[in-house]
Amino acid sequence: MEIKTGEYRIWSEESTIHFEGTMRLSGMEAYEPILKLMDEVLDQSPDQINLNLLELEFLNSSGINLLARFVIKVRKLGSTKISVKGSKRIPWQSKSLPNLNRLHPDLTLSVV
Repeated sequence: MEIKTGEYRIWSEESTIHFEGTMRLSGMEAYEPILKLMDEVLDQSPDQINLNLLELEFLNSSGINLLARFVIKVRKLGSTKISVKGSKRIPWQSKSLPNLNRLHPDLTLSVV
């Protein structure tokens, strides 16, 4: 599945969900199609889900909330591991992504 606009693109390849571009959607309702895509990957019961954020230049607070909600959902399931890959060159990622470990201590975070 893929969601694509002029500003961003989200797609999944097996158990990896890729994000790229700039996401400035207004409110959680606007992020619902993205959460649906993420839930569809989780519904396949993979051993591990990978969130690739290397090319996601900007994510507003509603989008960060989306990531947090998804990480909590994965933690509650308990059967699926999760890893998040971000980029040091993107300031919001090195600042915000470490907070995901507070929500799911077993999350593997790589900011390269």
